[in-house]
Amino acid sequence: MNRRSGPGRAAVPPAGPVPAALRAALEDDRLARAAWSRLAEPGDAAAAHLVAEVGAVTALEAVLAGRGPDRWRTRSREADPAGDLAAARAAGGRLVVPGDDEWPGRLEDLDRDAGGERPLGAPFCLWVRGPAHLREVTARSAALVGARAATAYGQHVTSELAAGLADRRFAVVSGGAFGIDAAAHRAALAVGGVSVAVLACGVDRSYPPGNAALLARLAERGALVSEVPPGSTPTRWRFLERNRLIAALTSGTVVVEAAWRSGALSTADRAERLLRPVGAVPGPVTSPASAGCHRLLRERGAVCVTSADEVAELLGELGREPAPVRSVERRAFDGLDRDELRVAECLPRRGGCDLERLVLDAGLELAVVQSVLGRLELSGIAVRVPGGWRSGVPG
Repeated sequence: MNRRSGPGRAAVPPAGPVPAALRAALEDDRLARAAWSRLAEPGDAAAAHLVAEVGAVTALEAVLAGRGPDRWRTRSREADPAGDLAAARAAGGRLVVPGDDEWPGRLEDLDRDAGGERPLGAPFCLWVRGPAHLREVTARSAALVGARAATAYGQHVTSELAAGLADRRFAVVSGGAFGIDAAAHRAALAVGGVSVAVLACGVDRSYPPGNAALLARLAERGALVSEVPPGSTPTRWRFLERNRLIAALTSGTVVVEAAWRSGALSTADRAERLLRPVGAVPGPVTSPASAGCHRLLRERGAVCVTSADEVAELLGELGREPAPVRSVERRAFDGLDRDELRVAECLPRRGGCDLERLVLDAGLELAVVQSVLGRLELSGIAVRVPGGWRSGVPG
């Protein structure tokens, strides 16, 4: 038994001949990065630091020489980067690595120290399926995230925000899950916009299965993105770490609906650490489904957003995306003085009312009513008709 083996632990292969499937990766950075996406779990800070310091090829050489944690060496037995590339191509996907034109530069923020905390760790590579050019579409993008068990209110608001942002040429990014995620993707696609789903599994898998048709449409018109290779299954850990990519790829994150301990709050947390703006949509104060949003607003300083204009302002460059003052429907009687209001309320919607009746109903002097009617006629509130006066206010 290997000296590092023990009850319940997989045997670690000793340093020795390089596995045939990894030989080419020792001479090719792309293949080495593809191999690392299988050797290390998303968010493995040690692996990310090693690759960032010495490069993917040298880091892989060290592992195969017996240096580094056992968890990487154990997986090296099954790593087949060329096979993963072939599987990606068969599914209509591709590999994107740092240095490629399509690589989103803002992912570099994941390798920076955030306020004294350890870096979140950039992915070694991204597996992408779909026609969208990842760097271009994420340069102007918004993350809309929230609960899987979304309410009708949450789904409605999400659809309004996503469609409005897509109309404003923002790519809508989410996680491809049920609830808020699915509503965001569907609404963006419905108005001809671009949407990107960041997955916790391989881009060749449809998870959750109930969203298979939606994920297929995203692969046709937008993009599916993952840092784990084809064939990989989703796990709780991968879902959690996937959230840092959603936060890093986008200009900012909006939590539309989330319970007190919702996983969507982790995306907001990572956006904060990356110094990205965070917005939250308020919900009914009695709704547990919005408790997490209210928590962000009260305790975390999130910006209250209620429309696509406000999200665009939150995410845009300073001064470039001002939210227009929301127009409020002016009521016909707004601004009337006391006498004008009394006369206006006595005007019938149909037919006509003579002057004597108006004097009686309004309880004002004849001269006052005559003067008021003149002013109301100028504003269109009163209309002269055969038989007297009627209201000019529709409704």
